[in-house]
Amino acid sequence: MLTTKREPVTGGRAPSADTLAGAAVRALRDEAWLSPKPGLVDRRGTGAHDDMDLPLLLASAEALRPAFRSAAAVADRMAAGGGLRAELGRIGRAGERAMLRATRGANTHRGALWALGLLVAGVAGGARDEREAALGAARLAAFPDRRNPAGTASHGERVRRRHGARGARGEAEDAFPHVMEVALPRLRRARAAGLAEETARLDALLEVMSLLDDTCVLHRGGLEGLRVVRLGAERVLAEGGAGTARGHAALLELDERLRARRLSPGGSGDLLAAALFLDLVPWPGRPAPGGREGPACGH
Repeated sequence: MLTTKREPVTGGRAPSADTLAGAAVRALRDEAWLSPKPGLVDRRGTGAHDDMDLPLLLASAEALRPAFRSAAAVADRMAAGGGLRAELGRIGRAGERAMLRATRGANTHRGALWALGLLVAGVAGGARDEREAALGAARLAAFPDRRNPAGTASHGERVRRRHGARGARGEAEDAFPHVMEVALPRLRRARAAGLAEETARLDALLEVMSLLDDTCVLHRGGLEGLRVVRLGAERVLAEGGAGTARGHAALLELDERLRARRLSPGGSGDLLAAALFLDLVPWPGRPAPGGREGPACGH
């Protein structure tokens, strides 16, 4: 367990709290704008949801900016350990309340707040690259949040207990394998192959969907729903991905199937946002990438 504050080996400071909060909010906005996403809210409509749309997701992302800024600031001044985990828990609960006020009670980004909050803290704690940030987040996730009232488990937590899925907590404790080994590599391979940014992001999302035991899907559709999501995403990729005619047609078919079954792979969307965040961080010796963001949308 770390007991003293680390500095990056370059001798430079971690990105500022404002920079990290801005990157986290932008990652959430970019994930929301990405289209067409099967079963998820995007520019076309509400997906499998009836309680949220794109303007609401954008408002939710902005409402979380103060929480991300606070997470970065506290991680910059405190050593990694139980005390920092307790502070992050307090910040996370305040962030969730702000999100619910902005969304009139809709749970738009609870899972993303957990994942991005930990990763923001991992970066602010002195990580030199995305893998160190993920490992730092994993160390923090392993500490219990002793102030979380008993009996208030989320849908994802209840599904995790029922089906044995690792869920958002397990993903963080395992240092975000679906971000580090799936989404980020797929995103960067697609860019290197010359694919459009939106296509690269869709293919990264689809690969996560094809592998993840998504507790959002398990909550709504059980194991059969998860099978539909995973096999459907595999088929899109097997047809060449979102950027090919056959792959695009398979993607739209999957979207229709998920909307009809009211299946929303929200866990996969959260992990794509986490990957986009790590991709946006201006790591030492590497300029921030100039990824694209959707046009401004009135809330």
